[in-house]
Amino acid sequence: MNPYEVLGVREGASEAEIKAAYKELAKKYHPDKYVDNPLADLAEQKMQEINEAYDMLMKNGAGAGFAGANYGGGSTRTDFMQVRRDIDQGNLDAALTALNNSANRNAEWFFLRGVVASRKGWYDDARNNLETAVNMDPNNTEYQRHYAAIAGRGNTFRNQAQGRGYQQGGNDDLCCQALQCYICADCCCDCI
Repeated sequence: MNPYEVLGVREGASEAEIKAAYKELAKKYHPDKYVDNPLADLAEQKMQEINEAYDMLMKNGAGAGFAGANYGGGSTRTDFMQVRRDIDQGNLDAALTALNNSANRNAEWFFLRGVVASRKGWYDDARNNLETAVNMDPNNTEYQRHYAAIAGRGNTFRNQAQGRGYQQGGNDDLCCQALQCYICADCCCDCI
């Protein structure tokens, strides 16, 4: 989980914003409010997530944003710190240019390339790059967390589409198949 998302604040939020969000959520989900309530276990789990997110942000320097983040197993390379700052500031084109000009194509390079692609809305590219980063450095929790988020986003859209009647891997609707055949025939010859 992204600790910023858990607390409901933007990435790079100030320490004061993080503390205020934490206090608000702690009031809402405090276990004392759910004594003898069937939702007690859920509230306790949510409170644990909130505490972990808060601790993670405070440990890594609140307000440090993406540039200060290093929740995983590896150390953040100094040659990619500027790329992380550019991502924090929303300067995705500069981050992408710096990555494309870098000869060092290690796990962090693929990870950062995936983050940039994700923020630009290029989800297939993001998923591929993040998957490569995780495969290159499987112990890095930062990479794993971002990959899980992007992979989960794709599953959400697939599930929503299937719920609306769209089939993955094939379509059993005869009307749709007939229309597809008609369009193909129209593209192949001018007789239709």
